[in-house]
Amino acid sequence: MKVVKRRSVLFAMMLMLTLGGVGFAVEDGIAGQGEVVVFAAASTTNAITEIGDLFAAAGLGHITTSFASSSTLAKQIAGGAPADVFLSANVKWMDFLEEKEIIDKASRFDLLGNRIVLIAPLQSAMQKVDVRQGLDLAALLGGDGRFSMGDPAHVPAGIYGKTAMEHLGLWGQVKDRLAPMKDVRAALVMVERAEAPMGLVYATDAAISKKVRIVGMFPVESHPSIIYPVAAVAGGKADAAARFLDFLKTAEARAVFENYGFEVR
Repeated sequence: MKVVKRRSVLFAMMLMLTLGGVGFAVEDGIAGQGEVVVFAAASTTNAITEIGDLFAAAGLGHITTSFASSSTLAKQIAGGAPADVFLSANVKWMDFLEEKEIIDKASRFDLLGNRIVLIAPLQSAMQKVDVRQGLDLAALLGGDGRFSMGDPAHVPAGIYGKTAMEHLGLWGQVKDRLAPMKDVRAALVMVERAEAPMGLVYATDAAISKKVRIVGMFPVESHPSIIYPVAAVAGGKADAAARFLDFLKTAEARAVFENYGFEVR
C-alpha cells in the first residue's frame, strides 16, 4: 500500500486555503501523539464534535476536526493534508481515496445513514408537500426565488438531491434557479436567513436548526442509499485513528448519532 507523504502542518494549511477549504487548526503547531485529526462531512459537525468530547473525557485522546464538503476534504487528503480519519457523506469520495491507496482499506466501514428533505424558513407560509412526480416546485419558489442546495457538481447532498429530482422529473424546474452552495450547512444557512424560500438538506441538518422546518421528504427509492463510510488515512497516526474508529462503534457514540437523527448502520 502506498503511504501518503505527510507534509508540514503549515504547508497543509496553505493547501487548504488554496483549495478554498475550511481552516484547520492544530494546537501548538504540531499534532500531539494522542491527538486524532478527523476530516468529516459538514453534516456531521454537531455529532462528531460531541463525540470528540466524550472521547476526550474517556481519556482516549483529543480530536482536532475539519468540517467541509466530503469532496473538498477528500481532495485535501489526496493533496497531503495531515488527516488521520476521514468520514465521508457518500461512498464516491471514499472510493476516490481508496483507489489512490490513501486510506487503510481494512479499517473502512459504513457508519451512518441519512435522508434528504425539502426545507423552508420557519416563518414561511409554505404548507407541507408530497414530494413526488408532478410536484410544482417552480410555483413554490415563487417568481424569483432561488433553490438552495449543496453544489450538485461535487457536494454529496447536492448529488443525491439532483439524482432524486431527476428520478421524479422535477430537476428541470430548479436547475436554472439554483443557489449551489459549498456544502450542506451553507445551503441550510441560506434558508435560515430566508435568502432562499426553499432548500434541500439532510434530515439531520434540518433537525438541528430552529430557523427552518421540513416541508417534504424525498422517497428513499428516488436516490441511492445515503451512506457515510469512515476509514483511517494511510500514513496517519494508526493507533490513535484505530482508537477513534473503535469509539465510533460504542453505545455512547451511537446514542449521539441517533440523537441527531442519523441511522447508525
